[in-house]
Amino acid sequence: MTTIFHRLISGSVAVGLVLAPVAAYADPSGSTGSTAKSETAPKAEATTSVRKNKLDDQPAVRNRLLLVKGRAELTPLFESTINADFRHILGGGAKLEYHASDMLSFGVVGVFSTALDTKLVDRIVPTLEATPNNMTREPSQDEFLQHLNTMPFHGAAYVSVTPWYGKLAAFSKAFLNFDFYFQGGVSFASLQSSCDGSICNDTHPGVSIPGPNNTMIPPDDNPNNDPPLNEGTKFGLYLGGGIHVFLSEAVALDLTVRDYAFSDNPSGADFNADLAVTDADSRFLHHIFMGFGLSIMLPPKAKRTP
Repeated sequence: MTTIFHRLISGSVAVGLVLAPVAAYADPSGSTGSTAKSETAPKAEATTSVRKNKLDDQPAVRNRLLLVKGRAELTPLFESTINADFRHILGGGAKLEYHASDMLSFGVVGVFSTALDTKLVDRIVPTLEATPNNMTREPSQDEFLQHLNTMPFHGAAYVSVTPWYGKLAAFSKAFLNFDFYFQGGVSFASLQSSCDGSICNDTHPGVSIPGPNNTMIPPDDNPNNDPPLNEGTKFGLYLGGGIHVFLSEAVALDLTVRDYAFSDNPSGADFNADLAVTDADSRFLHHIFMGFGLSIMLPPKAKRTP
């Protein structure tokens, strides 16, 4: 019995030693581990700090050269058509623009021009009759040439947006600033034609008029002697785009493509083939010019950011 009693005592002690650690971590409320978590959570929060970048409130570029903001731009320029059918229009003028910001500016451009016959005209004229012949539908040389119009003056008023700018480097020695711009606005043009009365002598193109003895005089169905109806002042749409290459803070090379779009009939001929020259022969055409100029920025000294 003594041996059995000793064995019972020894077993109870062993069980007590095994269960003691579990009892030490037991939660009296019935949930285990929550007390430990709640005690350690504040310590974790207390040791965590928010790090703020000192550059967050600073400008992206310091001491940046403001080449256009707050400056006026005066540009003597030259431009020429690149899509003319009958007469090249080329001339010189000026552009005046004010840059309200790095991206937004407002301006006007005006160009006085002369006209040169294209190669197409040089090929057509020798194939035409030397003198007018009303019995044929073919215009004579004078009828064809005198119906063509010219554009002695044209221009536009526009808004310009400059979305990109940067710097060019050559061999890490020469640096040039540049920017790309796009323009949109209203175009205007003064058109002229010079068809004299001996050729353009039809007073009622495509229309019958009253004659003697209550008769009607029908149209002659000959568009070659009709007035060309392709002169006067025209208004339309203007689109443009180009690049400034700054040679210095005050001077930049300006390369531009401009589109003056308005209603026109450059040939002054019967375009819709109804045997009469009328306003219906005019259509909305794009007069595309390519040009270059030398921009002078005012004031000549550009500002810099802090």
